[in-house]
Amino acid sequence: MNASLVKELREATGAGMLDCKHALEATNGNIDEAMKWLREKGISKAVKKESRIAAEGLANVYVDGNKAVILEINSETDFVSKNEEFKNMVDVIGKAILNSDAKTLDEANKLTVEDGTVADYIISKTAKIGEKLSFRRFEVVEKNDDEAFGYYLHMGGKIAAIATLSGANAEVAKDVAMQAAAMKPKYVFESDVPETEVEEEKERIKNDAIKEGKPADIAEKMVAGRLKKYFKEICLEDQEFIKDSDVDVKTYVKNNGGSIVNVIYYAVGEGLQKKEENFAEEVMNQVSSAK
Repeated sequence: MNASLVKELREATGAGMLDCKHALEATNGNIDEAMKWLREKGISKAVKKESRIAAEGLANVYVDGNKAVILEINSETDFVSKNEEFKNMVDVIGKAILNSDAKTLDEANKLTVEDGTVADYIISKTAKIGEKLSFRRFEVVEKNDDEAFGYYLHMGGKIAAIATLSGANAEVAKDVAMQAAAMKPKYVFESDVPETEVEEEKERIKNDAIKEGKPADIAEKMVAGRLKKYFKEICLEDQEFIKDSDVDVKTYVKNNGGSIVNVIYYAVGEGLQKKEENFAEEVMNQVSSAK
């Protein structure tokens, strides 16, 4: 097989030298057909990786005018998530969603990027990079002209948050996003807390007070104060502002002429089983997959 053709196919696809040779042999030296052959081969490779755990990766935010997208794409190892090719893949998908009307994962996976759909693109990158890659989630955020976006990325994209404020500027909105990234609130507003959770917490507070020796009527009166402390822990608007502990987040925003419209926070791998693997093993896996 012509070595220059193998080199050309390798540079175009990033596939291994041997895979390129096999692809060209299977397609009688036709570059286009060989690329298609490799994509199909990639599908089989990707299917074999489906059962593997992908809980590392990156989250990012993309903004264009009054529209923004926050997304999370996973890899098996932290080593791959720091790879420029993986970062570029995240950017390609994020920008494709930003420039589309996609609202669901199914719609996003059908968007066209490069020479195929997002789903095809991820399969191709899975075959090339050598480990399972997974497009986990995204959300589209839209605002009015009198509202402001602010976003914050922490640890190189391991945590991402975007805040939408009414009346305040982008700098204040970024502060709120930073608060979310730092303090990981369970909810944004008190009104977001399910009534069942509120009632369970009230009951827990009352029972704890009785165990402390307080009479039932006193325990009942203690509920409101302790519930307020509970909200300060789990609700963004009630948390102490990280840059000024004298005020809560809601008051900080209000003091700057605004109010909170929405805050979205992603932590990469949150709720997913983490894969135990050391750095040396990650390196060896990458060396092996590159052969």
